[in-house]
Amino acid sequence: MNLTNIKQPFTEVFPGDFSGNPLQRNTPKVLFSSVMPVDFKKPKLIIFNEKLSEEIGLGKYEEKDLGFLVGNHLPDNIKPYSTAYAGHQFGNWAGQLGDGRAIYAGEINNAEGKITEIQWKGAGATPYSRHADGRAVLRSSVREYLMSETMYHLGVPTTRALSLSLTGENVVRDILYSGNPQEEKGAVVVRTAESFLRFGHFELMSAQQEYTTLQNLLDFTIQNYFPEIQSEGIQKYKDFFENVSTRTADLMVEWFRVGFVHGVMNTDNMSILGLTIDYGPFSMMDEYDLNFTSNTTDLPGRRYAFGKQGQIAQWNLWQLANALHPMIKDEKFLEDTLNKFGDYFWKKHDKMLCNKFGFDQLLESDEDFFVNWQGLMQEFQLDYTLFFNLLEKIDATSDLKTEFEKIAYVPLDEKALSKIKDFINQYELRLEKNEISRAESLELMQKNNPKFTLRNYLLYECIEEIENGKTTLLEKLITALENPYEEKFPEFSVKRPSKYDDVSGCSMLSCSS
Repeated sequence: MNLTNIKQPFTEVFPGDFSGNPLQRNTPKVLFSSVMPVDFKKPKLIIFNEKLSEEIGLGKYEEKDLGFLVGNHLPDNIKPYSTAYAGHQFGNWAGQLGDGRAIYAGEINNAEGKITEIQWKGAGATPYSRHADGRAVLRSSVREYLMSETMYHLGVPTTRALSLSLTGENVVRDILYSGNPQEEKGAVVVRTAESFLRFGHFELMSAQQEYTTLQNLLDFTIQNYFPEIQSEGIQKYKDFFENVSTRTADLMVEWFRVGFVHGVMNTDNMSILGLTIDYGPFSMMDEYDLNFTSNTTDLPGRRYAFGKQGQIAQWNLWQLANALHPMIKDEKFLEDTLNKFGDYFWKKHDKMLCNKFGFDQLLESDEDFFVNWQGLMQEFQLDYTLFFNLLEKIDATSDLKTEFEKIAYVPLDEKALSKIKDFINQYELRLEKNEISRAESLELMQKNNPKFTLRNYLLYECIEEIENGKTTLLEKLITALENPYEEKFPEFSVKRPSKYDDVSGCSMLSCSS
């Protein structure tokens, strides 16, 4: 790989701690701290994303590059660092946080001038590790690598994964916080994004009343990542907040489209660019449930449940608005922008559902149709992805009992089948109101309804295989996730096997990684 073009303009602009001290501590009035990754003695590459490497300007992988991919043997031009940020966690102000397991190598420009930041995740402690070791286990690293790439190929804004490597050491984790810590294999993921800046970076500077740095951070962010903003003065910052609000709403709609549940929508896990970041206890939706939360830490309140993600995004934007208020100084503008979020989100959301159902336009009656559909999905625990796949195929000759039993997680009696039949009849009547042909309607559905989503039980099986030195399932999943709107492997287009219903890691997860 070509590592000579990696630069670090962020550290040249903002105040930082250059001591290189990795001990966990507060670092007031700085946005980053220099830190060196751990020197892992026996690393082993599991997978390298050649397509991404070529795209961002790093080029082809050579065996000598493994040292870089785990943070060893760094070229002289790379001066690693981690950033400080703050945040609201589960609705409570948490104060200074930061990159506890992420270390920046820097950024690189490709031939087209596109900026890409590069991070190691799991390469050792930083000042922001909060009494943790800064390592990552294989389990969580496999999940992040595969899920971030899945989201990219689904068309959802996201960070991406460049490589996944074993570190050659074991890491102790208590997976369910049950007082039973165990050793697990350690791993490092190299992940990339246009920027990893979060709401929390702005919250930290505002909370510390470092308003000059806050303004510099805003100017830096707008100049580098929001070229569409050409205004000046306070209007520039207003345009920025409106843009972030729109991107955030768009991201939430995409999560709903593919059935993604983040699990930890704290403000420090919210991207300023509207990207999906920090893949922890996430889940793709199996049986449809608006109250489903993928995070055991989120019980019993279910703050970050699937159906609440739009609402939580708006709440998080309120916190960002408070942080930016010293620069914008216009409470009415901020309130109006936040109040518009809901209208914008629901219009986009309902248009998204129209696309999934193959409707060419949103009709006034569709609100009742969608409510009836949600009730049907939840009552009979129908599989979210498989439902829309089935809807593309059934017709008047279909055996509804046989077909819907394949996608329901509860038994279907005659009463249930009668309700399902009534809904399908309603759906057929609604399709007749389209101004496009049935073929065009079907094409619209196929573009918006994935055939493959990366279910937790598949990740569970893949992780077990990799821990046993096998990569057969990993390779199949890579092929499937790179072609999510095609049915490459029919064996993946089935509901979660019942044997995994109560297995930890196959439905809900903890944050322990």
